[in-house]
Amino acid sequence: MNTMIKIREATKEDAARLVEIYSYYVLNTAVSFEYEVPSVEEFTERMGNVMKKYPYLVAVKDDYIVGYVYAGTYSARDAYSWTVANSIYVDKDYRRQGIGALMYGELEKRLKDLGIVNMLAGSAFCETEDEYLSHDSYEFHKHMGYEKVAQLKGIGKKFDRWYDLLWMQKKLQPEV
Repeated sequence: MNTMIKIREATKEDAARLVEIYSYYVLNTAVSFEYEVPSVEEFTERMGNVMKKYPYLVAVKDDYIVGYVYAGTYSARDAYSWTVANSIYVDKDYRRQGIGALMYGELEKRLKDLGIVNMLAGSAFCETEDEYLSHDSYEFHKHMGYEKVAQLKGIGKKFDRWYDLLWMQKKLQPEV
């Protein structure tokens, strides 16, 4: 565990740095199926919508944000109130240092306190890794205790290639 990493609540003032982190994934990878990097204003609005109900956290190393994680509404229907869809991004220069695991650990604690039962993660996937997509996200989520529960074939097209979307699920606690 990297003790130099601090996890804290995100603020809207963090949006510009979070866009910097996210922009790498939008422009250079199939990890995100977005084609264009959102503006800081749009990203700030997205953050605000999440923060009304769920945790939005950042990882900080030496006063520098190196990653972020959040949980959001899976579906607006009441029956899904105990399930969230989460996203996690680590600065490309800080990957494989345990930051993602630290962020997920804190997110899970906070979600349990909210009574959340299920965490879902959507992960872009291709059977054969290419220059735009590795199996890193899939392997990370498996390592964090998620199981693959669905695979939507050829659902996202980016860089003139079709990619699958895996839905991965982790039970945080028994159904209440």
